[in-house]
Amino acid sequence: MIEARLLTKVFRDKRKGEIRGSDAVSFRVEPGSIYGLLGANGAGKTTTLRLLATLLTPTGGTASVAGHDITAEPDKVRANVGFLATSTALYARLTAREMIAYFGRLNGLGEADLRARIRSLADELDMHDFLDRRCDKLSTGMKQRTSIARMLVHDPQVMIFDEPTLGLDVIASRAIVQFVRQCRERGKTVLYSTHVMSEAEKLCDVIGIIHGGRLRAEGTLAAILERTGETDLEEAFVRIVSEEGRS
Repeated sequence: MIEARLLTKVFRDKRKGEIRGSDAVSFRVEPGSIYGLLGANGAGKTTTLRLLATLLTPTGGTASVAGHDITAEPDKVRANVGFLATSTALYARLTAREMIAYFGRLNGLGEADLRARIRSLADELDMHDFLDRRCDKLSTGMKQRTSIARMLVHDPQVMIFDEPTLGLDVIASRAIVQFVRQCRERGKTVLYSTHVMSEAEKLCDVIGIIHGGRLRAEGTLAAILERTGETDLEEAFVRIVSEEGRS
């Protein structure tokens, strides 16, 4: 499970002063469910996800991930989390197989278990055709699947996706979305950040709308549409963000 409690991150800029990347954000993600964190660029999505993955240290508040506090037990949090960001890079000179194996060893997998795990991931993500190709020779979709395999190699219980389909074509995006669904079916706890409203409509059990670092609305798709009186998520999102901007 993921539980954020008044999670706050303040950045200080010499010209702009204090910037609140996350401002007292609280939400809960249950096992076997997908929580969609929606927001425009700069809304605070990535900051919040990086706090939960222990890549940033909170200024205030805290969170527990898989039963471990992000500030008191960051190593235990990392052992239970798979984190995929759009900015994650691959080592160009390694093959996809070598890349996955490298991170498997970092997470303490033995060689026999690691070989079996790579076979399983290659089956799930349809990677066999390029598994032994160097990462700098892969297409964008192939690189993304390699990144996902790397994040999954230690079979984490909590999955955090930050804009996983950004820059992908329709076919590659559909494959990623289908894979995220399968994670839910296997009982994983999934936090999914996106600004693609159609993805959120298809995938998410609960949706949180973040704007200006603060969580402005939360609920099922039906609840958010009922609250705003709109018939689709994009219009509901715009209405919520616009109302907050006027308040």
